Amino acid sequence: MNFRIARWIAPIVLTCALVMVARTSAQEQNAKHHHYKLVDLGTFGGPNSGVNFEPFQNVINNSGTVVGGADTSSLTPVAGGFNPIGNQDFFVSHAFVWRGESLEDLGTLPGGNFSFAAAINQRGQIAGTSENSQIDPASGNPEFRAVLWENDKIRDLGTLGGTASFASALNDLGQVTGVALNGVPDPYSILAIGDGTTSTQTHGFLWQNGKMQDLGTLGGPDSFAIFTNDRSQVAGVSYTNDIADPNTMVPPLEPFLWENGKMKDLGNLGGTNGRLLGVGGLVNALNNFGQVAGAMELEGDQSFHAFLWNGQKLSDLGTLGGCCSAAEGINDAGEVVGATNLPADQATHGFLWRNGVMKDLGTVRVDPCTAALSINSKGQVVGASESVAGGCNEWTTAVLWENGAPGVDLNALIPSGSGAHLFAAFWTNDGGEIVAGGNPPVCDINATCAHAYVLIPCDDNHPDVQGCDYSFVAATTSVQALQNIQLPVPTSATKLSPTEMTTRFRSLMMRRNRKFGSAPRQ
Repeated sequence: MNFRIARWIAPIVLTCALVMVARTSAQEQNAKHHHYKLVDLGTFGGPNSGVNFEPFQNVINNSGTVVGGADTSSLTPVAGGFNPIGNQDFFVSHAFVWRGESLEDLGTLPGGNFSFAAAINQRGQIAGTSENSQIDPASGNPEFRAVLWENDKIRDLGTLGGTASFASALNDLGQVTGVALNGVPDPYSILAIGDGTTSTQTHGFLWQNGKMQDLGTLGGPDSFAIFTNDRSQVAGVSYTNDIADPNTMVPPLEPFLWENGKMKDLGNLGGTNGRLLGVGGLVNALNNFGQVAGAMELEGDQSFHAFLWNGQKLSDLGTLGGCCSAAEGINDAGEVVGATNLPADQATHGFLWRNGVMKDLGTVRVDPCTAALSINSKGQVVGASESVAGGCNEWTTAVLWENGAPGVDLNALIPSGSGAHLFAAFWTNDGGEIVAGGNPPVCDINATCAHAYVLIPCDDNHPDVQGCDYSFVAATTSVQALQNIQLPVPTSATKLSPTEMTTRFRSLMMRRNRKFGSAPRQ
């Protein structure tokens, strides 16, 4: 089976075509931002390093410790370049932890070549995935297991009776959630969809103190656990029956919240959500108050909207005039961020939803599209901008929104002599430290040589940081006035139907939202 199917829970960054964008610079002149110290986390000798953003997990804790994966100098020994996370550069990749100094290799299970660290908690425990020494008889690929690193020692969390498992998240109690195969044959197994192999049922699990608990399903054969919080709640998705929809070829899906041994169906917005299995985004966020956010299809399965389960009811967060939207992150205040189509579905902007209102976060530089990806307890939002050159199909510039000001290009807040270009900001912790993806000076295409970066704010909470510039930066140094930028106006012939939009989303997710991204430097 192919672990790359895990990308179906990747965040949806909506597609867009070229439009005319206008914004004045008067507002931006009042916005000031701190500089950041930039740290290139590097690799283990190979070309790439990166962090988990499929779905968005806590890859940096409040101590500033970062986890992810980095290429070694060795090529994968398996024909075809098998790599469970989906990085396609064919280099053996190992899980890493960065504690403020050099990158540390967390290793693999005995006999394995590949590992990846997906999330870290405030105690420093790390959850992820590793190959072992066994070969899956169904696929011929190495088997992989959910693992937990503690005190730099790796622990195999096992399976539910099948040949594979992987961990997606953990909480501060040391509980790990993820998915595992059991021994029951299943033609719709989520971990095997699309790879042409026979597999068994995929079930969500919650692991604690050496025991893996099967979370069950909402009545169908499979479930997929994605997040867990500090109340031991688990959010994910599940098939609701075993009858495949003729249009999607899979059973209907609905989000769930599992608590105290019971799985609660959070409902739907009228659609079957089956198309999201190949595109991603059904459940993208869970906070410590049991609030769940993501995206759901509307009736007819031709469009989808961001949703919020507030612990009592399901709400459609709507859009900013277009067909589609998706929530990507939520903080404990219930503030939601994501991306939404604008009227005519020709552009996509990041949004911040707060107190029942969806705010347009706008654009940065001359780029017509943005996506908001994460929000911390201070209300700082990070994400990415998408350029004209990429047709709004690729992340090209890392963006920060804070204090109600327009978005700022994070590349203007790092040392000008670094030579690096940050193409997306994935996560910010409560101290304002940011984890981003970027191109080192010798790299032009982040699909082949991107690195993970940490940005440390030069502010009062980080005094005496060596290399920090504690002066302020005016946003106008990084955000260009756009009123004179003339972009092609789409014609009716270029406007996509809802079905075409969905098909295009599927294609975009397959080639863009991998572990290391794939956007060229602009």
